[in-house]
Amino acid sequence: MYDLYKIKDIKNLLQKYNFKFSKGLGQNFISNKYLCPKIVSKCDISDQTGIIEIGPGVGILTCELADKAKKVVSVEIDRNLLPILRETTSQYNNIKFINEDILKINLKELISREFDEFLDLKVCSNLPYYITSQVIIKLLESETKINSLILMVQKEAAERICALPGSRECGSISLFVQYYADAEILFNVSKGNFIPIPKVDSSVIKITKNPHKSLNIKDKNIFFRVVKSTFLHRRKVILSSLNKEFNIDKDEISKILSFCGISKFSRPEQLSFDGFVNLSNSIYDRII
Repeated sequence: MYDLYKIKDIKNLLQKYNFKFSKGLGQNFISNKYLCPKIVSKCDISDQTGIIEIGPGVGILTCELADKAKKVVSVEIDRNLLPILRETTSQYNNIKFINEDILKINLKELISREFDEFLDLKVCSNLPYYITSQVIIKLLESETKINSLILMVQKEAAERICALPGSRECGSISLFVQYYADAEILFNVSKGNFIPIPKVDSSVIKITKNPHKSLNIKDKNIFFRVVKSTFLHRRKVILSSLNKEFNIDKDEISKILSFCGISKFSRPEQLSFDGFVNLSNSIYDRII
């Protein structure tokens, strides 16, 4: 029996199955025995909770989740990890592994099949760094009953995801998350808690979906076009980015900005969330 919190045992287990880490898949497995229980404690799990995990590694976090939750469905893209996971989680009957790419999987179909009767559904994951934004966007955009995400991500990404509009760290992902949910950094994790050791530190964040948010946005697509286009060229003033994105005369854009109380010399990180809302609504009125 392997002790998954001992690096030597993890290495022996991986050697047994001739497993090689893939840099392309962002594989860095947890090796600190205190970390997984701490993550799970932040999930508010009951015996009626369903959990979707993304990228289980060798199953350390998976087992901790299975101890608390009614059911854990873990999505793993690397088929070479499946025999390892079957061994490390063999004592559990409430874990299911799916060998698919989370970015390509039909999330609604998965939830309907695996969690149809569940009222409480969460995502908990040590998320591969290279797909952080894509996964968050997919999970939040999906019209499913997932109510919260507890994710370990690169520290710098966590700061962007949870950044408030008007702050230096704010970017398009910050506004996207805030559109759907409330986000916070729970705690930081040093890079020495993983095998192999990554080059950067991590943070555990919590994203809680908030379906009752009153945003007064006239058109969601235009709102996100305003956000994405301005942050895509964040060193440029907003006027130039909007002119290029919507093909509206700069003088007209200047009038819209003035109407919204925004300087034509403003850059996107200087705007509040309400500033983006007012700006997108004014552009909507102009286009429609």
